[in-house]
Amino acid sequence: MTRAESTESSVNGRAEQSRLSLSTAAARNLATTTKSVPQMQEISSRWLLRMLPWVNVSGGTYRVNRRLTYLVGDGRVTFTTDGGEIRVVPGELGELGLLRGYDDQEVLSGLAGRFSQQEFAAGQTIAEFGSPADQMYLIAHGKVSKDGTGPYGNPVQLDVLADGEFFGEEALLDEEGIWEYTTRAMTDVTVLVLPRQAFNEMQERSATLQTHVEEYRDAAGKPQNKHGESEIALAAGHEGEALLPGTFVDYELAPREYQLSVAQTVLRVHTRVADLYNDPMNQLEQQLRLTIEALRERQEFELVNNRGFGLLHNADLRQRIHTRTGPPTPDDLDELLSKRRRTRFLLAHPRAIAAFGRECTRRGIYPTPVDVDGHQIPAWRGVPIFPCGKIPISRGESTHILAMRTGEEDQGVIGLNQVGIPDEYEPSLSVRFMGISEQAIMSYLVSAYYSLAVLVPDALGVLDNVELAHYGD
Repeated sequence: MTRAESTESSVNGRAEQSRLSLSTAAARNLATTTKSVPQMQEISSRWLLRMLPWVNVSGGTYRVNRRLTYLVGDGRVTFTTDGGEIRVVPGELGELGLLRGYDDQEVLSGLAGRFSQQEFAAGQTIAEFGSPADQMYLIAHGKVSKDGTGPYGNPVQLDVLADGEFFGEEALLDEEGIWEYTTRAMTDVTVLVLPRQAFNEMQERSATLQTHVEEYRDAAGKPQNKHGESEIALAAGHEGEALLPGTFVDYELAPREYQLSVAQTVLRVHTRVADLYNDPMNQLEQQLRLTIEALRERQEFELVNNRGFGLLHNADLRQRIHTRTGPPTPDDLDELLSKRRRTRFLLAHPRAIAAFGRECTRRGIYPTPVDVDGHQIPAWRGVPIFPCGKIPISRGESTHILAMRTGEEDQGVIGLNQVGIPDEYEPSLSVRFMGISEQAIMSYLVSAYYSLAVLVPDALGVLDNVELAHYGD
């Protein structure tokens, strides 16, 4: 024993001899500790699951019937990059309204090869109002502003376009068209350009393309409302015995169907643990509680991000807008709210809510929060903004803000589940005993069934390219 150890031992010995009462370390051996239930950092508020109205799908499939719609296209195209050269994927040209449903890959490849790449610096004019419109543009990278003139001669910003979007499609069909707006690069922009002459040459070579273009012209000429739905003929304001029009409401022949998705896991608990260590807390119940929490977290993630039915991937492209300057401003949220009636709530990443708060503070605006089930929730124009950490943030520090109208009665967004399934533990969640293995391990199959449906396109809107790292004055 070293001198230091000897000194420490003697000091501890003297302390033990001088103690006048039982030490806490010794007392704990005779005391029952007060315990918390097992904690879990992954648990979040899950406001999306709380606020969605859930519809019971007894047959496992939900069909959304709509009026017949002639409006097609308005999608976004995808590109490939080879060094500094950017090419459009030929099959992605089907996202153009003009080429929607056209599947001749040879012709599409020929069209894709006729696009030329052009670069524009921030502030440069891409197409000017009044000049001949004889080519269309695909935006491969960057932001483009569509500017026009207001009724009093003042300049107005009509729209903001970004990666994958396009403009000038009508220039391929109208031989004498002019640009009705001016487009300028807001950032450095890379576009792919297709001249009308190149498109006409491809039509002359391909009879199938000619036929498809004629069918497109015919569909565009059919009576339809501003949403692209088949028109219902009506008469109003007439007098006397006017001849009334006859009409009917046409439906989509192939409506979309949503099947319930599932999140599952197998929970395993050793019988010895369940038999001997259930006091004061039931081990199986605690294992199930944490497992169900994880399933519910995954359920909300899928409702936001699933490519088949998730909110981010099923928003209509006409309901997606871009931020005007980068960070989310009151102007951006006003535009998002204006695209639908009765927006029930907004959904945003907590960092996006903080970024919006900074923009409000910068303008001297202090929005009033609203009370939701006893919680003070930030709001804009009286519409609550709920946090959702499942909304992704890109490497470029940008994200999305979602706006929703909900409920079947309002033709909104609805959650889908099935209540009353076998071995139901919670609504649309079952816990099924699978047996005991030769190692004396009990297994339980835990399954959650769910999906989501957007009844009409304007029920869901998305604000894209929301920048989070803007801290300027």
